[in-house]
Amino acid sequence: MSHLAIGDPAPGFELPRDGGGSVSLKQFSGKPVVLYFYPKDDTEACTKEAIAFTGLLPEFERAGAAVIGVSPDTVRKHDRFAKKHALSIILASDEDTALANLYGVWKEKTMYGRTYMGVERTTFLIGKDGKIARIWPKVKVAGHAEEVLESLKTL
Repeated sequence: MSHLAIGDPAPGFELPRDGGGSVSLKQFSGKPVVLYFYPKDDTEACTKEAIAFTGLLPEFERAGAAVIGVSPDTVRKHDRFAKKHALSIILASDEDTALANLYGVWKEKTMYGRTYMGVERTTFLIGKDGKIARIWPKVKVAGHAEEVLESLKTL
């Protein structure tokens, strides 16, 4: 499935996560989930985004929501990233990019004239009903976590 729309059922998943174990969409059944895809641990924009979501995590939790960041990085890299920046959000490892492909965020990108495949920074707000309530494609990090929180409050 390469193009998801608001109202579509969110594709399920189970991925390895930071700290060991796994995380699945099913374990948050009946709760809203913020599922955000980002390109790479410990890069400037990805770090700012993770820190912003971590800073607002108590408010997301008060609203009953889980926040899950997904990138193709390994669990080991996620563990280092989380420790280095005191992150408390869930970081899921999508090493084979199967979930990124399922959500349609694994795309051809161009930088400095070079074309490559990578994650397009995208956030999905999944409602309590398991359906996609909102999509933010090509996310700009500044103010994004706050915008997602405001949208969550309107669900």
